[in-house]
Amino acid sequence: MVRGALVVLALSLATGALAQSTSKKANNPSWAQLTADQQMILAPLRDDWENIEPERRRKWIGLAKRYPKMTAQQQERVQLRMQRWAALTPEQRRQARENYKRMAKQRAEKREQLRREWAEYQALPPEERARMAPPRGRPPQNPN
Repeated sequence: MVRGALVVLALSLATGALAQSTSKKANNPSWAQLTADQQMILAPLRDDWENIEPERRRKWIGLAKRYPKMTAQQQERVQLRMQRWAALTPEQRRQARENYKRMAKQRAEKREQLRREWAEYQALPPEERARMAPPRGRPPQNPN
C-alpha cells in the first residue's frame, strides 16, 4: 500500500516537472522552436536569440504575431529597427533601455519637444549630423 502510494507520488512529481519544463520551453522557445514565419520576421535577431532573456523573447514573439497586420511601411520600419538593435553591443542596448525608461518618466510636453528636436536633427544632411556628433570614443554630454 505504501509502496503504491510512493509510486503514485513519484509519477505525479515527474509529470508535474515535465509539465513545468514544457511550459518553460513554450515561454522561452529556442530559435529552432519558432515557426518559419517567426524566424523570417525575427531574422535580424537570430545570431543573438539564445542570449535574449525570456521576457524580451516574448516581446519579440508578440511583435512577430502583430507583424502580418502591419502596413508595408510599418513592416519596413520594424525590420530596420531590428537590424539596428541587433547591431548594438550589449552595453549600447543597456544604455538604450535606460534612455527609454528615462524618457517614459518625462512629462508629455518634454517628450514631444525631444521628438521634434530629434526629427529636426534627423532631417539635417549627414555631414551636418557628423559635425554635431561627439568625437568617437567619447559619450555625448547629458544635458540633464
